[in-house]
Amino acid sequence: MHAKKLDKLATAVLYTIAGIIVTILASLILYILVRGLPHVSWSFLTGKSSSYQAGGGIGIQLYNSFFLLVITLFISVPLSMGAGIFLAEYTKKGRITNFVRTCIEILSSLPSVVVGLFGYLIFVVQFEYGFSIISGALALTVFNLPQMTRNVEDSLKHVHHTQREAGLALGISRWETVLHVVIPEALPGIVTGIVLASGRIFGEAAALIYTAGQSAPALDWSNWNVLSVSSPISIFRQAETLAVHIWKVNSEGTIPDGTLVSAGSAAVLLIFILIFNFGARKLGSYLHKKLTAA
Repeated sequence: MHAKKLDKLATAVLYTIAGIIVTILASLILYILVRGLPHVSWSFLTGKSSSYQAGGGIGIQLYNSFFLLVITLFISVPLSMGAGIFLAEYTKKGRITNFVRTCIEILSSLPSVVVGLFGYLIFVVQFEYGFSIISGALALTVFNLPQMTRNVEDSLKHVHHTQREAGLALGISRWETVLHVVIPEALPGIVTGIVLASGRIFGEAAALIYTAGQSAPALDWSNWNVLSVSSPISIFRQAETLAVHIWKVNSEGTIPDGTLVSAGSAAVLLIFILIFNFGARKLGSYLHKKLTAA
């Protein structure tokens, strides 16, 4: 009887802790949405921001956030896939492997502001890219690469060894086994990790303040010259993202309706991050059923 009472007490404590966490999270989400959604409109989502006048929008900042996300994934996904495959399939236990894993763990624990300062010194100053999308994308790659690499490695390691043995038994090479057997089996976990990393990239601010810049110049949508600073597809222009815009509006305080703009921007940012997170679960589940017939 005493053991049963302790078990019930421990269960009640755990449920209480879980309830408190869920309540705090739900309250935070509801507070941001209730405060910001009334200010969100089509003109707000597509309009240009204003530094001194009321009624500005977040159209360019929203586009910059998505464009920077695409460029960052274009750089980081191949690197993380290569590193994850190498660590999961080709390395053996030893000092070098342990050193590489230690470096990944240290890099993943760095604060984003430190990565931003590193990106400023290396990409903005040393490589002379200036405040630009490519500088921000490279900094975010450094910031997210450890997490994405670990996700790819873990997803590949969760594939049962019999899958590899079956591929090798058919006479195909080790690389072909990895490419045609192991990766498709691990794809749901890999895709889920990439989508979750996308939400992290989309909501990042500190690293981008020092690399992508704090201004959003007007874009000429008829200009498709990738080297022009007014082109929407140029990676060499400054690009204030939505998260940076929220920080800037709150820190400068020059916009009369800055509080409303900040609240609306925060609500939009939260909605997209929630979409990334819930979408990752749905997409991972769909791919798992599609590829494994489970």
